[in-house]
Amino acid sequence: MLLEIRDINTYYGNIHALKGVSLHVDQGEIVAVIGGNGAGKTTLLNTISGVMHSRTGEILFKDQPISRLSPDKVVRVGISQVPERRQVFSTLNVLDNLLLGAYLRHGSVGKDQIRRDLDFVFEIFPILKGRQKQMGGTLSGGEQQMLAVGRGLMAKPELLLLDEPSLGLAPLLVREIFRVAGELREHGTTILLVEQNARAALHLADRGYVMETGEVVLEGRSEELLGDERVQEAYLGAVGS
Repeated sequence: MLLEIRDINTYYGNIHALKGVSLHVDQGEIVAVIGGNGAGKTTLLNTISGVMHSRTGEILFKDQPISRLSPDKVVRVGISQVPERRQVFSTLNVLDNLLLGAYLRHGSVGKDQIRRDLDFVFEIFPILKGRQKQMGGTLSGGEQQMLAVGRGLMAKPELLLLDEPSLGLAPLLVREIFRVAGELREHGTTILLVEQNARAALHLADRGYVMETGEVVLEGRSEELLGDERVQEAYLGAVGS
């Protein structure tokens, strides 16, 4: 088991945002977390990545506790988060955005390794290779999403946390982002995917969890969730394939 979350409770002040959430992610899996706005999906990722800390419960990564680690130390142990709405550095060019993703690795790996990692990002997102000197803020929404994923990959994570990667993107770009996620799994990257586009997420993922108002209310293999009447009624009826 790569990631194990045990009964975590996270608060925004007095607001109980995550209520006894437990889940796990095995090496090599893509696991989807689906649910509507306010379900606690982003709070879950922020708690894993150290942006927030749970008040109770435990988070284990490769059997080691990480619940109290700062965000930079979470990255160092092998977890990288691609945040909701991309959050690229608009006044930096594409190349500098990507190199910032490898910031914590400078000094521990050589320039040749960083170069190989850049080449890998350019291989999966060829459009970025031709935009290396372009400012991040001038890219389209889809290109910024590619840049955000590429920046996350430059940290060389064992676990990649993807927060709403399809948000605001045209269907063609959504398919491209999800195709790349599947390709990353083939290259050995484990992915925890938070996504409102339940149909696309479950078609990609091996397993899934359904969250409502801060709680996990359902879990199972993706094909089981796709066939579940409750999931179909709540999340699949109005979602395009």
